[in-house]
Amino acid sequence: MLENSGRSEVSDFGKVSLINYLGDFFSLHNPSSKYGIENDGSVISFENKLTVVASQLFVEHVHFDLGYFPLKHLGYKIVTAACSDILAMNGIPSQLRVNVAVSNRFSVEALEEFTSGVKYCCERYNIDLIGLDVTSSTTGLTIATTVIGSCNETDLIKRDGAKENEIICISGDLGAAYTGLLLLEREKQVFAVNPNQQPDLAGYEYILERQLKPEPRLDIIQELKNNEVIPTSMINVKDGLANGLLHICRNSKVGCTIYEEKLPIDHVTFETLKELKIVATTIALNGGEDYELLFTIKQDDYEKVKKIENISVIGYMTAESAGKNLITNDNCQIELQAQGFKTTTD
Repeated sequence: MLENSGRSEVSDFGKVSLINYLGDFFSLHNPSSKYGIENDGSVISFENKLTVVASQLFVEHVHFDLGYFPLKHLGYKIVTAACSDILAMNGIPSQLRVNVAVSNRFSVEALEEFTSGVKYCCERYNIDLIGLDVTSSTTGLTIATTVIGSCNETDLIKRDGAKENEIICISGDLGAAYTGLLLLEREKQVFAVNPNQQPDLAGYEYILERQLKPEPRLDIIQELKNNEVIPTSMINVKDGLANGLLHICRNSKVGCTIYEEKLPIDHVTFETLKELKIVATTIALNGGEDYELLFTIKQDDYEKVKKIENISVIGYMTAESAGKNLITNDNCQIELQAQGFKTTTD
């Protein structure tokens, strides 16, 4: 921690000194982490396991708004987001590299606050920071992450393993993170009109935490393993449930049917969306940023999965020719749609 209470300019530190200063907050704990920040490259070694690698990019004003997003929470969230891609392949994340581009409006103290969030999440989930780079930017804050994990070859799960008649499952609940974002955006607009009016966020703590401090679902991976369940396909739903389902259907060459009444939506999420005059199902399907795990299982594993808390069965896989459909509460069939996918009528 810096001893003075004033603002320390990044330019006064110099790149090497700044990286060394921020890097000193971290130490290596995993046996697979051999060498980290102090060298030109990081060295890791997984014995007799597959290495799983995923990257993420976060751009200010596109992926986050620092008007209401604390830097410490942002540091935590980028680790969660990075790890979720590893977990979606049934891997265990163990190393992380972070590259940051900052404009001169950010002080060393601001970067320290961001780094403390990264450290907190890394320590909580036993992840080593093995790479860190900082450079200047003329457009605000941009963050790039690369996370490395591992899994046994027999445990690797991809998007292309789903089969007809298999069961569709989702962890946790849907739509909370995006609802939290809508609430923060509303309060930001209110503040712009009347800066003297303080936001009243009492009762919204759950959805705000889901947006600002989401958790990677390592617990679900561990529960599936403990119950000897290996999903046939899996993906995280950071881009929305519908998007994830369509990815699995496309890669596995199957169709799907899910039921609106089966979608897990928290009470606070539902009531907040009702207050905002938004249909909860729409956000559950397309909201995104929930970082939950969507997966398919064989019918023989249903009884095992039913015992696991925080997993909901929402439908089943069908023949590809049957399409990708949602059965509404009034028993109407609607074709699933998601950004980036063409509908069958296009």
